[in-house]
This record gives sequence, structure tokens and C-alpha cells, in this order.
Amino acid sequence: MSYERFIARRYLRSGRFFVSISTWITILGVMLGVAVVCFVMSMHNGFENEIRSRLLGTTSHISIFPFRGSMIEDYKDVIKEVEMVPGVVAASPFIYYKAAIASASSGDGIVVRGIDPELEEKTSNVAADIKFGNYTFDPIITEDSIGGEIDTLPGIILGKNLADQLGVYLGDPVVMYSIKGEDLHGRTRPRVAKFYVSGIFETGLYEFDGNMAYISLKQAQKLFRTGDAATTVHLKLTDIFDAEKMAPVIDSVLDFRYDVVPWYILHRNLFEWIEIEGTLLFVGFSLIVLVAAFSIVSNLVILTMEKRSEIGIMKTIGSTEWEIAKIFLYKGMAIGLGGVILGWSLALIAIYIQNEFGLISLPADIYFISYLPFEIHFIDFFEAGAVTFIASLLAAFIPAWQAAKVSVVEVLRR
Repeated sequence: MSYERFIARRYLRSGRFFVSISTWITILGVMLGVAVVCFVMSMHNGFENEIRSRLLGTTSHISIFPFRGSMIEDYKDVIKEVEMVPGVVAASPFIYYKAAIASASSGDGIVVRGIDPELEEKTSNVAADIKFGNYTFDPIITEDSIGGEIDTLPGIILGKNLADQLGVYLGDPVVMYSIKGEDLHGRTRPRVAKFYVSGIFETGLYEFDGNMAYISLKQAQKLFRTGDAATTVHLKLTDIFDAEKMAPVIDSVLDFRYDVVPWYILHRNLFEWIEIEGTLLFVGFSLIVLVAAFSIVSNLVILTMEKRSEIGIMKTIGSTEWEIAKIFLYKGMAIGLGGVILGWSLALIAIYIQNEFGLISLPADIYFISYLPFEIHFIDFFEAGAVTFIASLLAAFIPAWQAAKVSVVEVLRR
């Protein structure tokens, strides 16, 4: 070990009370700065991943839309063609329209999705998201409690928040109204379809759980008068990040007859907002590290003033200006490195506690999800640590150079 490092270690652990406390406060500041940056970036990563996985579990990796808002009449042929493309796991059609729904106690406007249950199970997580009841639209025979009439009701699957709002549970009847396909005039009456609640799903995304209902594709075609057609065909890929290169391939396979949209384009506004937010968070919270760097400057300046006599003695016995400077640089580096390691440790502990116990919750109607997930990307930890260490080193240069320029003659005069 060089004597510069030896002296730097002594300066780090010793000194007057004020200097010693100042050193530990500086390390604490660096630690908190690093911990906050790592914690916030892990929060951002977890939020983005959770939103992406939940959205793509309910929507699709690639969606095929008709041009100019028409219908996909040959959706069965489209499915056969795209499923032959390498990298496509499965494809399924659906009908997507708005309608009104009512129960005995409440009503609301919702989004209705008509699906083929067998095909949809291969492309989305609808079946896995069922919390109560079954993933089925099979009809049941019921008897009207007032008139005693026998009726056959198909099944409907509601989001949990929507079911709570309507005040219904498994087996309860609901009525749906639609004017899609009707000529709008003074005597227009909505078409009415009655269903029973066969299942209740929960994705964790408030927008879906509170506004969406699933019915069978055949029932949706009948309710919305689409004939044997679909509004969209969506695809599941082996890797969601292949969507960018797969989209033009699928477009060419379909002879450019449809609008092929990958997930990151379909939800562009949301994910661009998340990306911009992540950049701003990293830059903003990195300023905390710079504040800690200023405390390193003040700490080393105070140490330089306290150790002027010792610096003069070291110069007298032959130490060069660079060797003197290295003592203070080593101490600044030690403060930075110690703060980085402690900051990493604090962030990892806080992230583990949050993921394990979910202490921080979110208003689901604003942030899509009801809790705050965290996902560790070690590149973020490395970048935060590197920025902090470099800032600590640069901050130490000013007092180190000041110490190196201490005049031996002035020290001896005092």
C-alpha cells in the first residue's frame, strides 16, 4: 500500500469531531442519492413491465385491422395464413364495440368484446384472469321469476370492478343494449340481449376491469349485426420484441390488404410517456448525487484547512504536489465508493420489502394498476454508481489541488 493511500485512510477515520461527523454525513448523503436513483429507476422499470405484460395479456402482440373501419370478412382465412408464419404462436378474431349494460340495480356504458373462447385462450390471458366462475359462454335455461317463462341465456364474463358497479355476481342476469347497425331516426329502438354472468375476471388494470365484458363471437355478431365477420384479428408471438420485424412480414403475407399494427404502435402514447418519464426521473434524481458531490468538496476543503501543517511537513520531507493531491483524491474516491455500495444495499433492501409486502399502493383509476411493482435492472444500478463515483472524483479535484498548492513557507511562518 502506498503511503498516500495509508494517509488517506487515516484521514477518513480520524480527525476533529466536526470533520469526522462531516465525513459520515457526506457518505450518508451519497448513499441516499444512489439509493433514491436506483429505487426510482427500479420502480419505473417495474411499472413499465407490469403495464406492458398486463396490456399484452389482454390485447395482443400484433393486431390486424381492416382499412377504413370496415370488417374482416375472411377472418378465418387470415388466421390460417398468419399462423403459418414462423414466430406466430396463434391468432384469434374478435369483435370490439361499445354498448350499454344494465342489471337490476345499475347500468353503464361499456366496451364489449366478442371472442372465440378456444382461439382466444391461445392468444391472451383471459382464461387465466378469471377469478370467479368459469371461462365459458355456454347457455343456461332459466325461468322468469315473474311471468314464469322459460328462457335460454348465453354467458357473459365481466370485469371485477364492472360487476361490483352493477351489483351482480355469478348466475345473475344482465341486459345489453346496442344500436350498432340501426338506421338512426326518431323511432330507432336499441337491440336487447340478455345474458347471465358466467365468470368474473380481474387483470389488475382498472380500465379493463371496470369497462369491459366478454361475450361469444356468435353473440357479438348477432348483437352488432356484423354477419360472419370480425373487427380485428390479433396475434401472439414467441417473443413480443419481434413485433417490429414481424409486422412487415405478416403484412406482405396478407398482400397488404389490412393494417398490421404491432403492440408498441398500438399503445404508442402510453409507452412513449413511460420512456420519457424514465429519462426525466434519472436526470432529475441524479441531481441529488450532484448535491452530495458538493458536500464532498466542502468536507475536503475543511480537511485541507485542518491538515495544513501536516501537508507542509510532508512537502518538507520530499512529497510532491501530485502525491499530496492523491491523498485527498483517495479520500474523495473512498467517500464516493462507500456511498455507492451502501446506496446499492439500501435500494436492494427497500425494493425487496416493497415487492414482498406491497407497502406502496396506487389509485388504480389513475395509474392503471393498484400497486407499485419494482424490477431491478443492474445496468441502472451500474450507471447510478458510475455517475456518483465520477462526480465524487471530480468533486475531490478542487480541494486536492488546493491542498497540493499549500505553501511550505506560509505553514512554517504560522
